[in-house]
Amino acid sequence: MRTTLTLDPDVAAALRSIAQERDTSFKKTINDVLRSGLSKSGRSERSQFTIDGQAMGLKPGIDLTHALRVAAQLEDDEIIRKMELGK
Repeated sequence: MRTTLTLDPDVAAALRSIAQERDTSFKKTINDVLRSGLSKSGRSERSQFTIDGQAMGLKPGIDLTHALRVAAQLEDDEIIRKMELGK
């Protein structure tokens, strides 16, 4: 199939270099590189992702359920304080 393809200059230079190294045509090099990339996409095997939990050492009675809300409120309060000071 004939199509027009616009390549970034660095990509074109890399492809020309590969074509020269392999002593193949630019067209064949593009097709080979695309085939190689397409065969790898979607087929990569992912390793199992694990997390080793660590004790946080929290004292009994401390509830972190709303920690993000508290942090956001503290940030908002600081912004208001700076605005009131004219900074």
